[in-house]
Amino acid sequence: MAKQSRLGAAVALGQVAPSPVPVPELERYYQTLSAALGPQHWWPARTPFEVIIGAILTQNTAWSNVERAISNLRREGLLSPLALERVDRRRLERLIRSSGYFRQKARKLKEFVRFLRRDFCGSLTRMFRTPTEELRARLLAVHGIGRETADSILLYAGGHRVFVVDAYTHRILARHGLASDKANYEELRASFEASLPRDAATYNEFHGLIVNVGKNWCRTREPRCHECPLQPFLPETGPVHLAGGRA
Repeated sequence: MAKQSRLGAAVALGQVAPSPVPVPELERYYQTLSAALGPQHWWPARTPFEVIIGAILTQNTAWSNVERAISNLRREGLLSPLALERVDRRRLERLIRSSGYFRQKARKLKEFVRFLRRDFCGSLTRMFRTPTEELRARLLAVHGIGRETADSILLYAGGHRVFVVDAYTHRILARHGLASDKANYEELRASFEASLPRDAATYNEFHGLIVNVGKNWCRTREPRCHECPLQPFLPETGPVHLAGGRA
């Protein structure tokens, strides 16, 4: 059965598959990227709370912009839940301005630390002891936290076994004929989890490898397919080849 029909039909936008669809290619992709690129050390952060701050600030912006914002917060001693809750909103907005949408993101940060205090007495340890599905649902109920942000918090800050799906993931799978370009987040996440060892370290590393490929080779414009470690897996009838190397 063709790759597109095996996974693409199952994850088309708005569909709900009865169960996750394992994709054997994904484990081969992981092994190939791991051998070619080595350990990714992703997520770049000093503490779990800093991971959470970064996961919120990185929405709709480049990581370099987030690094500047986090550096500002660190300089001002604001990388703790209590300090972030107490800081004046306008001051916070100025400090995170480089991350873009700074007013909205200041509110999101405030909402998260209030949630942490209200539901878990301000303790990340207590929060991450909550069962994964329960905690995920509670995070998704917090203003400004969507699926990718919640899963980044769960995996990278809390070590929970959830796979993070992002725009790079969608792009790579679509170009390789493994998914529709309108794939549903939950179905893609479930398919990754069904195709890989149930291990947070593997999910962590594979997502970091995907980020690396998306930034350096599988770019939105002028993809560098001929240099990419995944080039041997690219189908000759795929969208990139049919477009003459452009997507």
